[in-house]
Amino acid sequence: MDIKEKVKVCDLSDLPPYQGRAAIISGEQVALFNVPNIGVYAVQNWDPIGKAHVMSRGIVGDVNGHLCVASPLYKQHFRLDNGECIERPENRLKCWKVDVESGAVVVS
Repeated sequence: MDIKEKVKVCDLSDLPPYQGRAAIISGEQVALFNVPNIGVYAVQNWDPIGKAHVMSRGIVGDVNGHLCVASPLYKQHFRLDNGECIERPENRLKCWKVDVESGAVVVS
């Protein structure tokens, strides 16, 4: 997906802390995660190992000092900042820049 402009996806209040939510942006499923006092992250919802749109159902945590989401299927951990899979670095999720502007979550 190539977002050429900023897209308001939702309000920050729509994203419960540490729980993923899925959204469709420009035809692609995106998983959004609100991590209090750190930021909001947007990664592809497609799990490249489990081959399903499930990343928004993953569990947010820390692996070796890296903020990650664990796939609900096979439990691989993907970094929220760059999409890299900790266990299988050859696999990664697409990531998008997220800003919170006046309470709105904006992806670009």
